[in-house]
Amino acid sequence: PLPQQSELNSFLWTIKRDPPSYFFGTIHVPYTRVWDFIPENSKKAFQQSHIVYFELDLTDPYTISALTRCQLLPQGENLQDVLPRDIYRRLKRHLEYVKLMMPSWMTPDQRGKGLYADYLFNAIAGNWERKRPVWVMLMVNSLTEVDIKSRGVPVLDLYLAQEAERLRKQTGAVEKVEEQCHPLNGLNFSQVVFALNQTLFQQESLRAGSFQIPYTTEDLIKHYNCGDLSSIIFNHDTSQVPNFINATLPAHERITAQEIDSYFRQELIYKRNERMGRRVKDLLEEHPDKSFFFAFGAGHFMGNNTVIDVLRREGYEVEHTPAGQTINNRKHPKTLLAFSSSSPAHSPYVVSQELPLPLHPWKEEEEEEELLPHLLLPDGIDMLEKVDRKYKKKKKKQQKKQRLRQFNDLWVRLEESATDPPPRIRIINGYITVEPQPRGHGQSSHAHADTSSAHQLSHSLFLSLLTWTLHMIRLH
Repeated sequence: PLPQQSELNSFLWTIKRDPPSYFFGTIHVPYTRVWDFIPENSKKAFQQSHIVYFELDLTDPYTISALTRCQLLPQGENLQDVLPRDIYRRLKRHLEYVKLMMPSWMTPDQRGKGLYADYLFNAIAGNWERKRPVWVMLMVNSLTEVDIKSRGVPVLDLYLAQEAERLRKQTGAVEKVEEQCHPLNGLNFSQVVFALNQTLFQQESLRAGSFQIPYTTEDLIKHYNCGDLSSIIFNHDTSQVPNFINATLPAHERITAQEIDSYFRQELIYKRNERMGRRVKDLLEEHPDKSFFFAFGAGHFMGNNTVIDVLRREGYEVEHTPAGQTINNRKHPKTLLAFSSSSPAHSPYVVSQELPLPLHPWKEEEEEEELLPHLLLPDGIDMLEKVDRKYKKKKKKQQKKQRLRQFNDLWVRLEESATDPPPRIRIINGYITVEPQPRGHGQSSHAHADTSSAHQLSHSLFLSLLTWTLHMIRLH
């Protein structure tokens, strides 16, 4: 039976500002296994926040392709060429066993969704002979009966990303794929071979019934649902790396296991925490009137040198938010709405109170053109309709008052267009976006130059028209 929500601890932290922003800890398990245990105030914080940030943009096809590229061996190399022969043979034999067993591991629900064993095996283990050994080790670690049964349902952070997209929230990521991927590729060869050998040994022992993994996915889910904020297993879930430290190991192998654990803790937890914390700080400072919801792996908020510690060192007050505490976003940021028509016959127009700053301050400048923020916010549809009605009424009134235009009107329109060019509207990935005005635009220092250029242009146009008229008279 589900315990009362008020009795649960939570993985929500509030960054005290106006409006407040939030940290939320996730785990890599199917969201259906934990969603009912997540307190209502955590869900409300997600719904009320205007911008949602993740470690990586999980809905971006580039993220998936970049991860795939990062996992591959250099061109022309195969796993058989780099691994010791006995380990390669054991690996191949184990994968054959997994492929044979997978049909019996599949659930009726998975089959009902059209998810079949051959398809799933190829999705997880396809092209395994071209992968780097460290990624093969992670793959083998995930090819267990429990994990296979859970495939087909989005993990918690992916589900939140899909929900944010469905709600048309602005989203972003605080890391690049390479920043997560390169540390894994940074282990030296002897460490990688040790890790793969240990992983294969664990799986072979499980098959023989002579070994029990220190913690399972079920243990992870239990600790998460019970709100255990001190559990060390969240660090391993966050780094996606299994625990190799085992009392039964010989002394020299135990040292290697400790070195690997220390390396991953440093590279995949502490260094990333520092980088992620700095980028969170940059976002909060650049958008003081926006409410953010940062959904990162729970391990980034626990133990030493956490993302929270980085924010506190920078002077921010961050406090843990219990399940029963009320969520109240005090300030309501201005909503920017953009209108566009797919038909070229209709001129797009924009109603805007402010243009947001770029949401990726650490991205290279050349990327900014394709990384404009999503501007159609969740509550925008009703407001779009209201403004549209006001615009049509205003347009009718203007048409009634309209007089016959004379040539002198051209001077005014040219001046206006030179000093206040309309914003460019584009549609990227199905979202309406506005290209920000150049910095310094509209300032008084440029007004004279713009007006002058307008007069020059209109004067030139007038002389051209006069010359053409005289030429026509002469012809007649």
